[in-house]
Amino acid sequence: MNHKKIFTGILTFIFTIFLATSVQAGNKSLMMATTTSTDNTGLLDYLIPHFEKETGISLKWTATGTGKALKLGQNCDVDVLLVHAPPAEKKFIAKGYGKDRRQVMYNDFVIIGPGNDPAGIKGKSISDALSAIKNKQAIFMSRGDDSGTNKKEKILWKNAGIQQPDKEKWYVQTGQGMLATINIAQERNGYTMTDRGTYIKYQSQKGGIAPLKILVEGDKILLNQYSVLTLDPKNCPNAKYDLALKFSNWMASQSTQNLIRDFRLLGKKLFTPNAK
Repeated sequence: MNHKKIFTGILTFIFTIFLATSVQAGNKSLMMATTTSTDNTGLLDYLIPHFEKETGISLKWTATGTGKALKLGQNCDVDVLLVHAPPAEKKFIAKGYGKDRRQVMYNDFVIIGPGNDPAGIKGKSISDALSAIKNKQAIFMSRGDDSGTNKKEKILWKNAGIQQPDKEKWYVQTGQGMLATINIAQERNGYTMTDRGTYIKYQSQKGGIAPLKILVEGDKILLNQYSVLTLDPKNCPNAKYDLALKFSNWMASQSTQNLIRDFRLLGKKLFTPNAK
């Protein structure tokens, strides 16, 4: 009996099993494009370990503006999306880039600014507040990055009957994420629009007492809906649709909806679950 051949055969068998297992494990991974607010607030750091433990699927993500996230999905650079720009999401699906869209949670947008409120917008409707900012030429920091927040901001200017600001000295486009934009607004003693979750994160970073205050809130149009989108296999045949659907189902499950409901900073709820 050739012991060397037997030993080599055993090693080959073990290596084959190891390789197959590694490939299988490697396939149980997802790449997600998401908005900066789900990342900045710490929500994903809180949720994803639960997802990985319960499903055995590893999930990595890149946080960017919703416009760029949708582009990553269109180009098949990721497997799944978690974004917050409903009109753009619906177009994405209508064009055949996305297959399923599932609402999972929401918060709202608010206008924040200095406590002394130089434009006098506190308590006004969103349209009146934007008009006052324009008329006073008060500093307004826009993300200017085609994010879900930036898309909503453009809708609000239009809804107020105001031509979209662009080159005006008082209107500054940062091209950065939400937390960075808030901090620039603080430095410039200006106003900006943010989702409430990121504002609470900013508050927590300032020890609970933030220089910029919420001045305008509550209008119906300020609703900020988040949804999970899977990619259409016809457009992205290599995207892991089955695993993406598992993630979507997991986000909508009662246990995960409870996790989202219980996620708080400074005792405040950052997102409200609303999966159907």
